Amino acid sequence: MEPTEKKKSPLRFIILGIVLLVAAFFAYRKISFALSHESTDNAQIETQLVPVLPRVSGYVKAIAVNDYDSVKANQLVVELDDAELQSQLLQMEADYNAAIADLGNAKASLNNATISTRTNRGNIDISQVRLDKAEKDYTRDKNLFAENAITARQLEDSKFNYETAVKTIANNRNDLATAESRISMLQAAVKKADAGIAVRKAQIEQQKLKISYTKVYAPQAGKIGRKNVSTGQYVQAGSPLFTIVNDTTYWIVANFKENQIRKLHPGQEVDISLDAYENTPLKGTIESLSEATGARFALLPPDNASGNFVKVTQRVPVKIAINDAAKYKSILRAGLSAEVVVPIK
Repeated sequence: MEPTEKKKSPLRFIILGIVLLVAAFFAYRKISFALSHESTDNAQIETQLVPVLPRVSGYVKAIAVNDYDSVKANQLVVELDDAELQSQLLQMEADYNAAIADLGNAKASLNNATISTRTNRGNIDISQVRLDKAEKDYTRDKNLFAENAITARQLEDSKFNYETAVKTIANNRNDLATAESRISMLQAAVKKADAGIAVRKAQIEQQKLKISYTKVYAPQAGKIGRKNVSTGQYVQAGSPLFTIVNDTTYWIVANFKENQIRKLHPGQEVDISLDAYENTPLKGTIESLSEATGARFALLPPDNASGNFVKVTQRVPVKIAINDAAKYKSILRAGLSAEVVVPIK
């Protein structure tokens, strides 16, 4: 007689069934989630970063802030040594005063020349009177000499007086012309001196502006990053001293794959999870989608028309506003990584 077969235990089938059901449940949830959401972990917090740049070169005289200090807009942060600029300003002011004196001399010379022309015109009038009298005397004496009423010597004296008067009035007219031409030159000299004053005044204003630039103020409120400058250091105009991080305005830039953006549009709600604070979920709203892929903003954008072509999935930056950002100000930091999920159904 054959031994009775042992009945197989149904426990393992029950366990297998439960495992399959759980796997099916999670697979269904994942597939359902993927069909109704778009997500990416290629995202980070952004804010405004404003570099502090000096507008003039010089040696750092004083630094009014430390690393990671909070600053207000228009707060003094760095002061450069202005001793050399002040010395140059004194020289410019001396040149300005000298130019004013030159203008005064030019005006005085012009005034003297104007008075001289009046004198020359008066001399011409007197010479004209003398010429008229000499001409009448010479004409009368010629008639008298023809009648043998005067001697030849008297006629020669009359002729000499007449010719002298003609030469005198001609010389006076030449003197007037010379004086008038000198007036034109002096008028030009006055204009030149006046322009020189305007130039020196502009130079003084520009120098004062440079001196004001030796005091560097914060362009916006925020927090100081790491300082790149120390007292006594020589800095060039336009070289960054440090960066101010705007700690009141934050947003997120999420780089979605190009095949994810077809159902994304401004106004959609977004779920945000920060890697640094996983237990603090945030909410956001899509503000805008970039008009170009991230690769287009690279220093050397790829050119698929040259070389071997390898297709790479591109990513499109999407700007997301953080709802109630002021509420989460203490945990928001520029550059923190984040994961965003956008419901699309």
